[in-house]
Amino acid sequence: MEFSNLQRNRSLYCPRLPPCLQGSSVQVDYGVGDATTVTEPSDAQSVSRLFPLTYGQPLVHISCKSGRPAKDPPSLRIGVVFCGRQSPGGHNVICGIYDAIKYHNPKSTIIGFCGGTEGLFAQKTIEITEDLALMYRNQGGYDMLGRTKDQIRTTEQVNAALNTCRALKLDGLVIIGGVTSNTDAAQLAETFEEAKLQTRVVGVPVTLYGDLKNQFVEADVGFDTICKYYYFIRLMGKRASHVTLECALQSQPNMVILSEDVSSSKLTLFDITKRICDAVQARAEQDKHYGVILLPEGLIESVPELHAILQEINCLHKRGVSGDKILEHLSPWASALYEFLPPYIKKQLLLSPESDDSPQLSQIETEKLLAQLVETEMNERTKSGTYKGKKFNSICHFFGYQARGSLPSKFDCDYAYAMMTVKRLSHGPGVSLIGKPSIHPVPVDLKGKPYELLLRDAEKLLMDDLYRNPGPIQYEGSGADSKTTTLCVEDQDYMGRVKTIVKPGCSQEVLKAALCSMSSLIEILSLMSSPSSKNQTCL
Repeated sequence: MEFSNLQRNRSLYCPRLPPCLQGSSVQVDYGVGDATTVTEPSDAQSVSRLFPLTYGQPLVHISCKSGRPAKDPPSLRIGVVFCGRQSPGGHNVICGIYDAIKYHNPKSTIIGFCGGTEGLFAQKTIEITEDLALMYRNQGGYDMLGRTKDQIRTTEQVNAALNTCRALKLDGLVIIGGVTSNTDAAQLAETFEEAKLQTRVVGVPVTLYGDLKNQFVEADVGFDTICKYYYFIRLMGKRASHVTLECALQSQPNMVILSEDVSSSKLTLFDITKRICDAVQARAEQDKHYGVILLPEGLIESVPELHAILQEINCLHKRGVSGDKILEHLSPWASALYEFLPPYIKKQLLLSPESDDSPQLSQIETEKLLAQLVETEMNERTKSGTYKGKKFNSICHFFGYQARGSLPSKFDCDYAYAMMTVKRLSHGPGVSLIGKPSIHPVPVDLKGKPYELLLRDAEKLLMDDLYRNPGPIQYEGSGADSKTTTLCVEDQDYMGRVKTIVKPGCSQEVLKAALCSMSSLIEILSLMSSPSSKNQTCL
């Protein structure tokens, strides 16, 4: 492999570890704090019934223990597989595992499965060596092992994965991927436990969408890198608009349309078109006949009427209706809507679904559809005399995959190196499927701080030209350590939440100091609110 100067420079970067993983010995405490649970309490019964052996396990606390361990750790055999689409930082997950297990016991082995889950099922393996790990440190793409159309969905596939882990005598299987892949990991963990297999399954959140997180996982590997590019118009984000929101906070376009906002407000295609047209007209009154609008690729699924027709088409696909026959089976209202749409959208709506049964959203030119509808409406306003500005012209872009294989940012290098509602899947011909709960992508919180920050400046962004170009990813200098605006804003109240949750990597000293400070604060507030203090004057 021939490296460019930049790739060669990046390969020399040494990722930083959090305090809990530094030192010669890492202490793992089980049963510390609350047990694992689900986001929605109403799902607890269903999930616990389907995951009786793995649901409700206690959280694990990792800390640094001084000195060498009492006895040498055993040698381990760990398997790793890339699932899902590429995301910057994926290689560093493997490099981090390699360095860790070799440090604790040089006899440990890490085995990579070539070609994603197909390689896992067929036992196509390669041993990760020092030279191989060195070649891919801090590099983009998934070239070390490759990937395929990944899924671990059917009973046959789950059994194939189980047989592979048993045959190779793996102590652990690390699945690197996004929401779907980690859902598969959860199912495998339960199945392996039921089969009393020694292999422990670990899912690592590596997805650029930023939608696989909770109070213990603040960000996904790849999200930091992906949001340090300058994007405009249609961006990545199928079920959640995190990338669009982050890019808006960094680049400050005139207008942002988020799927979550459209879904919450139940905005129709007409409503969205009117909003854009009103913005175009308002800017034209200030002699500004230009602008920038951002939207996620998943927006089309959030528009009620378009979501409904996509659902109808998807159901027909599941029933085995061929693409050229689908129009004959649409309901009258869906057929009428279909005829209203431009030819290119008609063709794209009929594309076969993805492997997870979702529409091929990346192939549906939502930005082009909106631009055409806005142009039509602005022409109508011109004819009626309500709009007196220049003729509306648009340029459409979709940046969906340019950054997937990018060299990861310093944040994603470090983060990857250190890591680690219920639905049933439909039946397909010739296979038996496992009904299982699904890990849901986390949507943009419309009451969260990042969205509030966007709303606060929405009027200024619309009418003023405050465009900002963050520039390319920096690897040296002050900009190299910058974090996404979303993460910085969400983390402002970190110390305020220490009492209710323990963040991974938080040292015992910091936790003790925080709890002591809070205890003193509570004592002071209690004293000030007591009846005796109300009649006293503080000088």
